[in-house]
Amino acid sequence: MSRDFGFVEWFRPGDQERVEEALEGLATSGARYLRTHLSWADFVTPGGSDWFDWLIPRLGREIDLLPCIHYTPPSLSRTGRSSGPPRELKSYADFVDHALTRYGRHFSHVELWNEPNNLLDWDWRLDSDFLLFCEMVGGAAWWVRERGWKPVLGGPCPFDPLWLDLMGERGVLAHCAAAGFHGFPGTWDSEESTWGGWDLHLGEMRAILDRHNPACEIWITETGYSTWRNDELEQTRRFAGALKAPADRMYWYGWRDLPRDVPVQEGLWFDPRHYHMGAVVEAGKPKLLARLLSAEGVEGVRSMAGLCAPSLSRAVRPAVITGGAGFIGSNLADALLSDGEEVILLDNLGRAGVEDNLRWLKARHGERLHPVIADLRDERAMADAARDAAAVYHLAGQTAVTTSLESPVADFEINARGTLNLLEAIRATGRPVPLLFASTNKVYGALEDLEMQPGERHVPADPEILAHGIGEGRPLDFCTPYGCSKGVADQYVIDYAKSFGLPTAVLRMSCIYGPRQFGTEDQGWVAHFLIRALKGEGISVFGDGRQVRDVLHVSDAVAAYRRLMAEVSAGRVRSQAFNLGGGPGNAVSLRQVLEEIGRLTGGPVAVTEEDWRQGDQLWFVADTRALGAAIGWSPTVGWREGLAGLAAWLAEHRVGRVPAAEAEPPRARRSA
Repeated sequence: MSRDFGFVEWFRPGDQERVEEALEGLATSGARYLRTHLSWADFVTPGGSDWFDWLIPRLGREIDLLPCIHYTPPSLSRTGRSSGPPRELKSYADFVDHALTRYGRHFSHVELWNEPNNLLDWDWRLDSDFLLFCEMVGGAAWWVRERGWKPVLGGPCPFDPLWLDLMGERGVLAHCAAAGFHGFPGTWDSEESTWGGWDLHLGEMRAILDRHNPACEIWITETGYSTWRNDELEQTRRFAGALKAPADRMYWYGWRDLPRDVPVQEGLWFDPRHYHMGAVVEAGKPKLLARLLSAEGVEGVRSMAGLCAPSLSRAVRPAVITGGAGFIGSNLADALLSDGEEVILLDNLGRAGVEDNLRWLKARHGERLHPVIADLRDERAMADAARDAAAVYHLAGQTAVTTSLESPVADFEINARGTLNLLEAIRATGRPVPLLFASTNKVYGALEDLEMQPGERHVPADPEILAHGIGEGRPLDFCTPYGCSKGVADQYVIDYAKSFGLPTAVLRMSCIYGPRQFGTEDQGWVAHFLIRALKGEGISVFGDGRQVRDVLHVSDAVAAYRRLMAEVSAGRVRSQAFNLGGGPGNAVSLRQVLEEIGRLTGGPVAVTEEDWRQGDQLWFVADTRALGAAIGWSPTVGWREGLAGLAAWLAEHRVGRVPAAEAEPPRARRSA
């Protein structure tokens, strides 16, 4: 067993940009090896040799490279296809010899063919006893060794011990330095009925190799897990399991998801699982596996794989928090757990950094925290999580306007359909399980009809609105896909109380800020501004900086959620939406926040202005009088005090630099 690992990535001619991005990511991940194909069929096409003349040296300079030499040029094939045996079997060895001469200084091992029991790679219908294959690959292996390189026998998929033993009896294994193994437990249906575990299959493989060539190593040349069901933790677990396998090397398939417009061997979009095998999504965002490898290495992967194992061992009615590893969710979970409650934390760990919040909660609260790593789009997981719930705080969702504009379908599936999945799961329990939904002030749209006064900051001309803010009676005006998806979910939550009698309520949130916030340009802007300033970096402001928001400290938000849940559970509040924000007392412009950040960090902040973003509101302040009347709540943390506390927390936990004006972060209030 070794901590060393590699990735498999097939690059197509012209993929220079993808190659460079992959090399950068692989270096960050700590991968030692890369397996890629050197296609004989592609090489002889126009421009093919130029492509590989660039690719192989480029890869070989950066990482320990394993080229897999396969695919017959159709003009030389007995079937006219790249999977057919060449008419002259020796011509394969001749091409391998040419590759060694041309590129051999960039690698030490050569893999000979790929998945010989896969009809798409080797048409064994013309070679049912594999005599042609043995002659072709055996001759090439002998020559590779004679020339001073080390041959690797391509692995069948699924694993076939009889085939491997045949390779030994025919003398092929005698020339091989390593034999490949392919296995994708949990992904491909064809393996589910025969998969017996790494120890069983590799133990069987070792016994065969020991009979024919005891010096031959076992390499897992392909394994992986598709996240097509949005289960990134399971991919992480499978990676950790493959690392423990008794093999000399492990190559994970693959680094990046396949582009949607690229056909697999079977055809374009033949099976969605093919398109989600990477550690990084096609757009470049790292999945949980890539994040852990880059931040913490193999030990981080192993730690997370073992951490997320729920264990409700007795009859309890836990609180369920969807998005519980996120900013607000982790603060809420901490408050509930600190008061002795059991909490099921449901999160897909899809956002960078949330795994740190999960570890923090687990370290503080131990066995009373029950992580369930699942996605809102997984109906079965929602049913399992809701089955024993005493209450549900629904905070999970896609949170960025910009992301919704890039991927509106995914935004809908998560926010709207995901919420509906959760509501249906609660309805199926047959119990009146109370649910609070975290909605957004974006359901009121851009507020373009509000007349604004000129001045240092945007403020409405209407004195009533200026004094109290935007009330719940404001007509809904869904703007941007994010506003639409959250608005749809908002209305479904309210309607399920009316149509099915579920005790529900909605909190339409303004800008919440505080400890454990990650902060990006389009979500968590207060923390984002502070992080950039603490690092001495410039800040981009979208718009003129005079736009106003009512910021609310997370401790006040947690108090509101808990008090409202008590009222909903008691039946005193139902089927109602409330605004949740800092109100007029915490209404500040972006410029005011930046000035205060400059005071806290000991110097002015460098600011550049960018174009306005779609759907951005010039002014939003929540009228929270209805919420205050219903639950006896009002904000207690002033924005300057809260900002100082967040600056101190970020300096210690995110940046590592103490701000000039240090302050203790406000403590979260706990209330029933």
